[in-house]
Amino acid sequence: MACIFCEIIAKRQPADVVYEDDDILVFKDINPTAPIHVLLVPKAHVATVNDVDEAQHVGLMGRLFVVAKKLAAQWDIVGQGYRLTVNVGRGGGQIVDHVHMHLVSGRHR
Repeated sequence: MACIFCEIIAKRQPADVVYEDDDILVFKDINPTAPIHVLLVPKAHVATVNDVDEAQHVGLMGRLFVVAKKLAAQWDIVGQGYRLTVNVGRGGGQIVDHVHMHLVSGRHR
């Protein structure tokens, strides 16, 4: 079976997209843990952080943080704070084998 995130990027599977540019697609998590919970996904398929190539992917991985910052400002959550998480491998909580970053905010403990 094809990577579900690649299918979403190719528009063959639905997603609630909140941002898109040439390199990154951002959509709402289907199982949110907070009022704001989105996934920032590079359009280039890289299975895990362990597969990130310094020469090829560093700029792309940096773009994830730039887009997260931009969305946090757009959604006015910079002051209240937000969490960025990247899970690596099954033992690290990664469910989909395509690098992605969770942006989560609005949950109070």
